[in-house]
Amino acid sequence: MMQSEAKPHDNDGVTGTSTAGLPPNVIDWASPCDPDDPHNWSFGKKCYHAGVTAAYAFTTTFMSSIYSSGTEEVAERFGVSTTVSLLGISMYCLGLSFGPVLAAPLSETLGRSIVYRVSLPLAALFTIGCAVAKDMATIIVCRFFAGFFAAPALSIGGGTMADIYHPSSRGVAMSLFLLAPFLGPAVGPIIGGFVIEKVSFRWLEWVMLFFMIATYIYSLWMSETYKPIILKRRRKRLGIPEAAKSMSALGALHKFMTITLIRPLMMLITEPIVAFFSLYVAVDFGILFTFFASFPLVYSRVYHFDAGQIGLTFLPILVGCLIATVTCLLCDSLLYKKHLARLNATVPSTQSSDSDEETGPDRSYQSLPPKKHVEPEHRLYAAMIGSFGIPTGLFWFAWTARTARTGVHWASPVMATVVFAWGNLCVFVSAMMYLIDAYGPQYGASAVSANGFARYIFSAAFPLFAIQKKQCMID
Repeated sequence: MMQSEAKPHDNDGVTGTSTAGLPPNVIDWASPCDPDDPHNWSFGKKCYHAGVTAAYAFTTTFMSSIYSSGTEEVAERFGVSTTVSLLGISMYCLGLSFGPVLAAPLSETLGRSIVYRVSLPLAALFTIGCAVAKDMATIIVCRFFAGFFAAPALSIGGGTMADIYHPSSRGVAMSLFLLAPFLGPAVGPIIGGFVIEKVSFRWLEWVMLFFMIATYIYSLWMSETYKPIILKRRRKRLGIPEAAKSMSALGALHKFMTITLIRPLMMLITEPIVAFFSLYVAVDFGILFTFFASFPLVYSRVYHFDAGQIGLTFLPILVGCLIATVTCLLCDSLLYKKHLARLNATVPSTQSSDSDEETGPDRSYQSLPPKKHVEPEHRLYAAMIGSFGIPTGLFWFAWTARTARTGVHWASPVMATVVFAWGNLCVFVSAMMYLIDAYGPQYGASAVSANGFARYIFSAAFPLFAIQKKQCMID
């Protein structure tokens, strides 16, 4: 497995610059209480930055699902089949899969904040293009690039959380943060169902734009959280010149293109942990996205719901996600932290056990004993429990939502959706926390982006055959 974190004195994370000869306090934190270290920020500042990452994740995934409410009108307006109109969802998800491959390495090279600030306005421009589109081809192209530029929040959000929270307190923060990407798909069709009843499908895009503007304004006060960039800015602030570059600009570009940029894909291929977690989560997400295509079909044909009522059938996903968040918090509090407390009992009182960062030889406080941390496997308790909910919910839904002739009330498939959503989020939260704990802040963003790449490739493909599958079930 990859080293969880690069040693801070090896590289400043930007240009391949050697830090040899620089004072220790500008190539690493001056002390464990260094005020520039995001781990030492105030509770309120940490909550604000966690809220920004959650808002970005919510808005990005909200944009993926609200479009599903207008697929029938899009198909009728442009004279295409329902499957072709669903390409608006698939191409957006395809953009979400490729965006993190670029965004995660950029965040580890240029910093997190610049990626947040540049990506969303670009996504907004393509959302406007989709809103005024005159043909289906324009919608497909604009949806892809909207997803591509909105994607960074999903890949670097986990890295941002690792930047600001110690592993011991990361469980609660990550559980709440990872709720956002699931709330977005649940809330999107609820709002979209009522929008499409009153106005045209184009207003779905304008609603997306309103959410993006609100999210961007909320994020304006965000600070940089990535350690190498903070230390580089400290050197600049103190007037300390950068050490001589260890490679030319062309060499740095070559390194970025051949190593940093393809790191997420290489991890997906060469790291079994990343590969198998990505496959598991990707299948779960693909199934979740089939709901956006199949719910309108099932609830309109079997239960004769209108557009607004169909939108409300996505509320069970929200309920299931809330229950899953409680499950993850309980597992963190009752299981993970109990193991951490036992570990602390074996550690000298002078030692801090709530950080798994390496201590480089240049640290001014290297006299402290080596720091211990809880193994990442202890993040998987919620997944062990929730993994039973996914097949249970799917079997329940498929068995009851087949045809009106069965006489099964609509509440039955609705409850099945709650069980599936609960299990899905439990697995997802555990997987993300495991990858971040295992690979650390530096490589964690790449591991998460590799997972996102696989996750949204499946999410792009699954809705395209959902219509045919459900038609065979209910006809």
